[in-house]
Amino acid sequence: MSAPARARRLGDHPVYRIKASDTNRFAILTDPLGDGVSFISVIEIFDVGGATPPNVHKRADELFFVLHGEGVALCDGAEVALRAGDSFLVRAGTGHVVRNTGDTRLYCISTMVPDEDFADLIRRGTQERLDAQDLRILGTRDLPIR
Repeated sequence: MSAPARARRLGDHPVYRIKASDTNRFAILTDPLGDGVSFISVIEIFDVGGATPPNVHKRADELFFVLHGEGVALCDGAEVALRAGDSFLVRAGTGHVVRNTGDTRLYCISTMVPDEDFADLIRRGTQERLDAQDLRILGTRDLPIR
């Protein structure tokens, strides 16, 4: 049986880049493979000019919450501007892309329910670490939410 609760410090979250050419990384907060839960929650970190590849989740709803930076979400042809403090929900079956349009990295908490094997895809990528910039932005107790 797994522990009834788990705490982790910022620098202890496993971080992955799915493909070397990708412009976004994932710091895993919780997932089925590491914690035995039915969903995945990550901090998705977009490089300046970075974006997700176009994607659709067959069964999973995905919620994004912007911690820092600016970007746009493209969902089935509609474009939504994003900045710190904004959230947006992508329902299962909806094609979407998230793109960093700001001059700093874009940081979003992304939660997908159910996981739909996303944790496995992420963990098959290249393991990385949060760098000094990530730790500075994410480690503050008062994130720059406007």
